[in-house]
Amino acid sequence: MILTLLEIILLSALAFCLIIQLYFVLFVHLKLANATIEEVPLSARKPISIIICARNEIKNLQQYLPLVLDQQYPEFEVVVVNDRSWDGTEEFLEAWEKEHSNLKVVKILDNEKFIAGKKFAVTMGIKAAKHDWLVFTDADCMPASANWLMDMQQPEDENTDIVLGYSPYLKRRGLLNALIRFETFFTAVNYLGFALKGMPYMGVGRNMAYKKSLFFKSKGFAAHMHIPSGDDDLFVNAHANKYNTEIRLNQDSHVWSEPNRTWGGYLKQKKRHFGAGKLYKSKHKFILSLQIIFQFLFYGFFVGCMFLSREAQYAAGGILLLSIMIRCFVYPKLLKRLNYSDLRWWFPILDILLFLFLSLNGFLAMFGKKKVSWK
Repeated sequence: MILTLLEIILLSALAFCLIIQLYFVLFVHLKLANATIEEVPLSARKPISIIICARNEIKNLQQYLPLVLDQQYPEFEVVVVNDRSWDGTEEFLEAWEKEHSNLKVVKILDNEKFIAGKKFAVTMGIKAAKHDWLVFTDADCMPASANWLMDMQQPEDENTDIVLGYSPYLKRRGLLNALIRFETFFTAVNYLGFALKGMPYMGVGRNMAYKKSLFFKSKGFAAHMHIPSGDDDLFVNAHANKYNTEIRLNQDSHVWSEPNRTWGGYLKQKKRHFGAGKLYKSKHKFILSLQIIFQFLFYGFFVGCMFLSREAQYAAGGILLLSIMIRCFVYPKLLKRLNYSDLRWWFPILDILLFLFLSLNGFLAMFGKKKVSWK
């Protein structure tokens, strides 16, 4: 049976969307899957300052701060910024500061003269740091090993100002957890893959590093201090380039974090990120928008083909099957590399669910309240 003109147009559009998708899969994500990251030689190790901002994080600090302080690295300090906590964080940090010579506590008091928020806390931590190479994480994060700093240390190349790490979420029961971990995986594959291709556009504050001198040379967060989020991705977006940025993939360099347990908490987190993304460089917004739009069109055209003739349905199904097969070749290797092997059998379904969820969240974010706090 000969296909109608409408069927030919829809199937051609579906195939074109697949080609655009395959660019990201084969030329960005596959590059990351096959990447080999060189280790920094022992002779290049320099002192490190770890920056952690905490607001009412007493339980997390009790659990994870010892793991940070016990890192196997020649010389490092841990700077914890206590941002107006009232849950016992202050007393806990004061006691630990007396027992650990490499722990420095910076205390922020309630004061109307400054703008409260994480960016101010991060800035205060950076000012207090005594070393030029800064490694960032959060109070609720757990280094994968005692060799975390070995991988996140300053590279031998003095031109490298920024190092982007990876922070997976811990596995818990339920669809929300699977969705959060898959979204984290996809986000990481994207920003690490593009950084590897020479177009770094973001990093995550749970695990990244850069020079203190770069921070002050670029006037810190001055360009986006009015945005509650963006202490990590907006800073990287503004100052990272193909010459000054490296990535870390070794599993010892990963930093684990506890995911949101509620849909509301996850929506709030994604709303913060959505607001920061509006300030990305135009070329980054274009390429990321292109990726999302063609994913949306791919599924849209596929659904449209399901209302056509049986021949058109078979052809559309073949294109969808080809898409899944190619991704099945690339993503299982990446899922294993990024500590999410258990999701390899579910990624086609999670891919659709995540797309629907983030599309809804993006729509709600455009019409929701603008004020969002970091804690």
